[in-house]
Amino acid sequence: MLAVCIALGAFVTLGYLPAHGFAALLLLTLLHAALLAPMPVLADALALGAAKAAPFEYGWVRGAGSAAFIAGVLASGQFVGAWGLGAIVWSQALLLFAAAFAATRIPEIPHRPTASSGSGVMALLRIARFRYLVLAAALILGSHAMHDAFAVIRWSAAGVSASAASLLWALAVLAEVAVFFALGPRLIARLTPAGAIALAALAGVVRWAVMAQSAALPALVLVQPLHGLTFALLHLACMRLLAATVPAGLEATAQAIYATVGIGAASATLTLLSGFLYARAGAQGFWVMCVLCAAALPLAFKLREPRAVG
Repeated sequence: MLAVCIALGAFVTLGYLPAHGFAALLLLTLLHAALLAPMPVLADALALGAAKAAPFEYGWVRGAGSAAFIAGVLASGQFVGAWGLGAIVWSQALLLFAAAFAATRIPEIPHRPTASSGSGVMALLRIARFRYLVLAAALILGSHAMHDAFAVIRWSAAGVSASAASLLWALAVLAEVAVFFALGPRLIARLTPAGAIALAALAGVVRWAVMAQSAALPALVLVQPLHGLTFALLHLACMRLLAATVPAGLEATAQAIYATVGIGAASATLTLLSGFLYARAGAQGFWVMCVLCAAALPLAFKLREPRAVG
C-alpha cells in the first residue's frame, strides 16, 4: 500500500504540468493530498516494526527526513532559478518514484490476522494510555498552528527581514534534526517517554510565552531551537509509547488515529482558531497556545509506566 500510494502520487504530481485553471488545480491538489496522506502513517508504522525486528533508532529515520527537507529547500531554489517553476514538479515526481521503489524494499510487519479496522479502532480507544497519548499530542502539536500560520507575518511586522525569517525556520529544523539523531533518544532514556512529553509541553509553554511578548531577533534565536523539543522530542516519545502500548496488528490503525486526530484535526481546528485570535489579539493569541501546552502536563503524568507491585 505504501509503494502504490507513493507511485500514484508521483503520477498525479506530473498532472500539474499541463493543468490550468482553478478547478483543475483544486482537483489535482485534493487527489495529490489523498494519495500522499497514508505515506507518513504507513511509513512510521513500518519503520517502528522494522526497528523492533532489527534494532535501530527510529529517530534516525525521521532525522534523515528532516535533513532531506533542508537539502530539498536549498536545492529547489537552485532548480527554480535555473529551469523555472516546472522544475519543482519534475523533481518531486522523480523523488516520489524513487521513494515508491524504496518502499518495495521495506520488510512487512509480521503479525497474526486481527479483527477488522472498525473493531480495531474501538479496541484502541478502549486503551486509556492510547487516549491520553493522542490527546497530549493534539494539544502540543496543535499549539504550533499559530506559529506556522502567523509567525512570519508577526516577524515581518516587527521588522525582521525575509532572509532572517528563513534562517529562523532553518534553525528550528536543524534543532529538529539534532533531536531526532542524537539528543532525543538520550533524553527519552533518561526521562522516560512520559517525562519527555512533559518536557516538550514545558518547552511549548516557554516558546509561546516568548512569542507572545517579543519579536526581537535575539529572543527568536533563543526560542526557535525549542522546536526540537516541542515537535521532534514529542514525536519520538509518542512513537515509543505507541510501540509499547498498541497491540500487534493495529500499528497502522494507531498511526492513523495519531496522525489524523493528534496532528491533522487538531492542527486544522487550531489554525482556524488562530486566525480568529490573531485578528483580535495579535501576538497575544500565543498565550492560548501556552495554555494548550500546559494542559498536556497532567496527561504526561498519566502516561507514566505503572510501577511494579511487590
